[in-house]
Amino acid sequence: MLSVILPSYNEEKMIPTAAERLASILEGAGIDYELLFVDDGSKDSTWKMIERSAENNSHIVGIHFSRNFGKESAMFAGLEKARGDCCAVIDCDLQHPPEKLVEMYRLWEQGYEVVEGIKEDRGRESGFHRFAANSFYGLISKATGMDMSSSSDFKLLDRKVVDTLNAMPERNVFFRALSYWVGYKQTSVSYKVQERTAGESKWSTRSLIKYALTNIASFSSAPLHIVTVLGFIMLAVAVVLGVTALVQKISGVALGGFTTVILLVLFSSSLIMICLGIIGYYIARIYDEIKGRPRYIISKTCGERENKA
Repeated sequence: MLSVILPSYNEEKMIPTAAERLASILEGAGIDYELLFVDDGSKDSTWKMIERSAENNSHIVGIHFSRNFGKESAMFAGLEKARGDCCAVIDCDLQHPPEKLVEMYRLWEQGYEVVEGIKEDRGRESGFHRFAANSFYGLISKATGMDMSSSSDFKLLDRKVVDTLNAMPERNVFFRALSYWVGYKQTSVSYKVQERTAGESKWSTRSLIKYALTNIASFSSAPLHIVTVLGFIMLAVAVVLGVTALVQKISGVALGGFTTVILLVLFSSSLIMICLGIIGYYIARIYDEIKGRPRYIISKTCGERENKA
């Protein structure tokens, strides 16, 4: 059985469309399935639409969070509740083409354990959004040593991969990087990002920046190495200025005065504050982990399969 996980946040207009289209495609291909809609604390009627869809289709399961915990938590909640032999993650707005699920499923039947959707393009988006996304993926690729420039959350995973991911204890997770990092037999399918037919994107510039910082910190220690690099830069500057000062002292030339000192203090203080900020952010991540709080809290569920489980 294929479990399809659909993280949903304020997607009341897309729930019926996604449910009907996915059911039609998978039934037409003769694939046994379940659709797990994970409502990430939506403020609109998303949950009502999920309940209504579950009443009309016994293959649909709904999971409702007590509040908004984020897309990563929603995906992992779906993975933990899924009962299929393989699991796929797809956006509820259907910008990931659902027709590709059949191709991914056939590759899984051939023995592949991770089938990743690779973007052929990023679809319509602003120049700033494109620049920010390319910068983030360039940074995370260098930090992790994996090419993530075209990666996405659109993946199909074998049950053993799902069990491996579910066994990981960390609270702050980065699904698309972890699913690559675990290894296993991997392949990919390419797709073009589709346009939304209803609703609007929930990603603001602020949320994207927060998403980038959280995932870089949760998956890589590269920013901490920046602190070391900055320390060596400051050491080199100090050595050069120290030698210059000694030469001027010996030669009897007057040393630079107040302006030079102020600039050096401002420069060094700025670097120190940046380093403290980076270290502090990682300490905050560690603090979140050691508290041991759950990734998410489920307030209610719906669907016949969920009730029978």
